Formats: sequence, C-alpha cells, structure tokens
Amino acid sequence: MLTKLQNNRFSALRRFIVLFLCLLATGVTLKAQSPPAKGSSSFKARLMNIEAATNEVFRYNVTLHNGDARSKITELKAALPAGWIISFKVDGSQVTSLAMDAGKTQDIAVEINASATADPGKYKIPVKATSANDTLVLELEAVVKGSYGLTLTTPTGRLSEELSSGSHLDIQLVVKNSGTLPLNDIDLSSQLPSNWEVTFEPPKIARLEPGKSQDLKARLKVPDKTIAGDYAATFTAANANGNSAAVFRMIVKTSLLSGWIGILVILVSIGLVYYLIRKYGRR
Repeated sequence: MLTKLQNNRFSALRRFIVLFLCLLATGVTLKAQSPPAKGSSSFKARLMNIEAATNEVFRYNVTLHNGDARSKITELKAALPAGWIISFKVDGSQVTSLAMDAGKTQDIAVEINASATADPGKYKIPVKATSANDTLVLELEAVVKGSYGLTLTTPTGRLSEELSSGSHLDIQLVVKNSGTLPLNDIDLSSQLPSNWEVTFEPPKIARLEPGKSQDLKARLKVPDKTIAGDYAATFTAANANGNSAAVFRMIVKTSLLSGWIGILVILVSIGLVYYLIRKYGRR
C-alpha cells in the first residue's frame, strides 16, 4: 500500500517536471520571437543648428536607425522655405529613399542651399524619414547671417584698351563689396599673354565693408617686338568667400617710332635701288 502511494507521488512529480520544462521552453521561444519594442527607430543629427552665409551650403550629418524586426523602405523629405534646395547623400551619392535592413544604422549627409534672396535670420527645416510603419521627424535649423558678394570692374565699364608694343598702360579698376557681409584679405591676380607683366596698386585689400568700393590700378607692361593684334588679359579679385574676374581685350598696334623706322627703311631701299640703276644702268 505504501509502495503504491509512493509510485503515484513520483508519477505526479514527474508529470509536473515535464509540464514545467515544456512551459519554460515555450516561454523562451515566444520571448525570442517577439519583436523589439515599438518606437526604437531613431533619426538624429550631430549638429541641429548651423550658421552660414546665403551663398554658402548648410551641411548636416544625420543618422537614421531602423529598430524594426523587418526591412523597410524609408523616404526622405523636407519642408523648405520658397526657393531653397535640399539634397540627401549616402557615400557621396544623392538619394531620395533608403532600403533599411532590420537593425541597420545609416549615416546621411544633408546639404541645404538657401535662396539667394533669403533674409538674415533663423529658419526651421523639418526633415522627415517616412516608411510604411512610421514617420520620424528631425527639425534642423539654418541661421542665415547675410551674403557675400564681390565684383571687379572698371569705373566706366569699358573692358578694352589700345596700346603699342613695348609700352606701359595704367588700367583703372574698381573692387566692390556687393554683399551684406564684410570681405577680408582680397587678393589680386592676373592671366596675361606670355612675357607680359602687371603690378597692382595696392597689391591687396585687407578689408572691404558691405556696399563699399576700392579703386586700384593695374600697371601693364607689353614686351618689345610684340606682334600687332588682339590679346586677352584677365584680372581677378578673390578671397575665401568669392571671386570676380574682368576680361580685357587688348589691341596692340605698331608703335609710331617703329612705323617711321619702317618708312625710313623703305625710302632708303628705294634710294639705293635708284642710285644703283643710275650708276650701273648706263653700262
């Protein structure tokens, strides 16, 4: 009787252990197959606020993470002020959407160009990463501090000059700051025909305030024996924020002295021929 009771207790204990192990295994399996918590995807930026001039590019580095248990296609969009342009780049290639594997994190370069007429101020730019399951919003800020503008021309707007071989010529130039921000360290340079020379007075402009102009002189020297004809000379004003070039048509003519020398040589030649004819023509 006692032995039978012990066997029943042992059987019940064994069934309990088997049932417990089955439930434990089932629980582990369900836990392993359950998806990650909803909302684990993310859309972040290293710098949310960037300041630049109107004609410079606002560059942001953002990171998109797919926290879902499945792959998805994510579309990239932004709400921009009128006239602004945005581009999304991955590994240097421009994209508008991404195929995101489960658990994948992707770095994205965001480049924004402000409108040329944008007023200085702070602009909020909502950027969206939209998929079939959710929409992630990242609000970027672009602070427009003004614009850079640089113009090189002449007081009259004339871009052609006449000069003779071996001569010097002073060309009056004007550098103007046509933007709303100061310009610093403006350098002057040239592209000239071979062996031509130029010096600028002054050779450099340290600072030019918005709306202001600076007069300068380009002293051009043309080599001797330069063949008459049309030549191009380019003068450039540039700094780290922009540049402007003025292309001149240079008309080189034969010098007056060279002309008289040529006429004299012709007359001497005619006189010599006449003399030889008179002297030896009678024989």
